[in-house]
Amino acid sequence: MSRNPAALISAVGDAPLPEVASIARDLIRFDTQNWGGGTARGEREAAEYAGAYLEALGLEVDYFEPVPRRTNVRAVLPGRDRRRPALVLHGHLDVVPAPPEGWSVDPFAGVVRDGMLWGRGAVDMKDMDAMILTSVADLVRSGEQPARDVIVAFFADEENGGIEGSHLVVKERPDWFAGATEAISEVGGYSIDVAGRRAYLLQVGEKALVWIRLVARGRAAHGSAVHEDNAVIRLAEAVAALGRTEWPVRLTATTTALLAGLGGIVGDAALGPDALAARTGRASGFLRSTLRTTTNPTGLAAGYKHNVIPDRAEALIDVRVLPGTEAAALAEIQRIVGDDIEIETVHSDIGLEVPFEGDLVDTMVEMLERHDPGVPVLPYLMGGGTDNKALATLGISGYGFAPLRLPPDLDFTGMFHGVDERVPVDALEFGQRVLTDLLRVC
Repeated sequence: MSRNPAALISAVGDAPLPEVASIARDLIRFDTQNWGGGTARGEREAAEYAGAYLEALGLEVDYFEPVPRRTNVRAVLPGRDRRRPALVLHGHLDVVPAPPEGWSVDPFAGVVRDGMLWGRGAVDMKDMDAMILTSVADLVRSGEQPARDVIVAFFADEENGGIEGSHLVVKERPDWFAGATEAISEVGGYSIDVAGRRAYLLQVGEKALVWIRLVARGRAAHGSAVHEDNAVIRLAEAVAALGRTEWPVRLTATTTALLAGLGGIVGDAALGPDALAARTGRASGFLRSTLRTTTNPTGLAAGYKHNVIPDRAEALIDVRVLPGTEAAALAEIQRIVGDDIEIETVHSDIGLEVPFEGDLVDTMVEMLERHDPGVPVLPYLMGGGTDNKALATLGISGYGFAPLRLPPDLDFTGMFHGVDERVPVDALEFGQRVLTDLLRVC
């Protein structure tokens, strides 16, 4: 693999691979797996690659590595009107782990097949990283400037809540974002199929993140004993009760507007929230999670020998709640699991929700309309989170806008953290064009 920014065009068969796909492929080939809790491959090489690309465009690049190998990179593309507040255009360079079992390809080979780029990060979010780099390049190479200063940043550790990435950057290097008031990043701007009609989702909010550990205690004993104080049983019952809980629908301003838009498209505004979300096909599970709290068990640990009943058992739960409901959700979780189960908060982060209005939102909608006329754009509240949460502590309003025009049969949202992650090459080209035009006028 060439890491030379001047030689980023390769061939697939007889057809050249567009630069945006070539860069995304190169980034996928950097193994930046992040297991969380400070265990990660590190983003240094990927950050240096992005930095070298920006330097080749003539931009001054800064690096910040507060934790060894957890590298963040930043550059500024000067705008035509430097008196206006700056826009932050950011991505993350780490990815969740990708055990190769179950994959059709090597998850870090950057394979291009059937018109798609395959690999860990193709969707989350090395596709957007490549779109950011090539959109900046489009302006620089054409001798243009964006409408205002654009601060380009690539963060480490997003898949661990940004603990060793964006949160450290905004704490220790807030000067990197001085003068910025708005930000654009991942998980928005992509198309979904709504009852046979294409629509785009523009992300204007994120649920709050609360990672908790459930701890059950009991009395250690021999594995052959009749034993009624078993921590494993106590934990298993709590995990099953929480995992099977059906949390009620609770709408916010964003999800109310989303459902109204979906109702208009399907021609039946009387459908209930879950029924409307179901009309979005493969995206329905993703959207249903935005309407309620979710509590998904993601890890179990107990015991050290087959014939020893342990005195402690624990489980990891990924909790995502609507903005402002964190305390109420934790109280309800305690009620569900019982008072004899301890709840430890491992990591928490804020929820976000900004209005689906204003100059930047209007311009993002306009750019999608320009490149895909007549297709509706709907606001949505993302069930997960992004580095926009860290930037919010500096008063920067964040949006998800990684524009992709996708085929209706592609389970795009299902590929986040899944196997056989892939993105159409022509969708990357679409996103680059939309993002370039956005930078010209926003």
